[in-house]
Amino acid sequence: MPDFPTAMTAEDFHRNLGLVEQRIAAACERVGRDRSQVRLLPVSKTVDEPRMRAAAAAGMRDFGENKVQEAKAKAAALADLPGLSWAVIGHLQTNKAKDVVAFASEFQALDSLRLAESLDRRLQAAGRGLDVFVQVNTSAEESKYGLAPEEVAGVLAELPRYSALRVRGLMTLALFSRDEAAVRACFVRLRELRDQLRDRFEGLDELSMGMSGDYEWAIEEGATVVRVGQAIFGRRSTPDSLYWPTSTN
Repeated sequence: MPDFPTAMTAEDFHRNLGLVEQRIAAACERVGRDRSQVRLLPVSKTVDEPRMRAAAAAGMRDFGENKVQEAKAKAAALADLPGLSWAVIGHLQTNKAKDVVAFASEFQALDSLRLAESLDRRLQAAGRGLDVFVQVNTSAEESKYGLAPEEVAGVLAELPRYSALRVRGLMTLALFSRDEAAVRACFVRLRELRDQLRDRFEGLDELSMGMSGDYEWAIEEGATVVRVGQAIFGRRSTPDSLYWPTSTN
């Protein structure tokens, strides 16, 4: 993995963001896409409040978090900063749905109708809606969350019952691998699934795929949202396994 420089100050964040932006633009150019077709979602897991404030000072307003309790605490701590938006991008237990409803504007890991019902019930009570992505396990790893590709259509068919949920697209985690072909195959599978289903279901415009180690490949395969953490904030001291399940193979 590249040596991602740690950002501490607003100037550091401007530098790291500039490098990421260059790579996003270059990936778009390689496949004839417009840069405006890709949204960068900075992933701020494990980043403390002072560095979050420095990131905000550098112009960042959208943040993705894996653990809902960590995200909720940060949203409260940074409530004095105007215009911040929070996306929960990690697996969610149904008993934590109320926490997502309290502060998040986006949820990218919808993987069951039980969770959809729990979120919708609490959103209806709060009088608000939530943008959601359906998570798909395109790598077929038993340790990963997400629906099997063949289950997605059935879930999408039921989601209109939950009117507070606004389906925006599909999300996946690729294999954690240096094998470019294997990683790209995960992205291709999500894109092809979206293309197969978008005429049958409303809202399947977005593809959230790609992280710091593979976001350029994801863009080249059609990503409309890339979730980039370490390339912006710097290498984490905690392993990815703390936040993402990893294969036991």
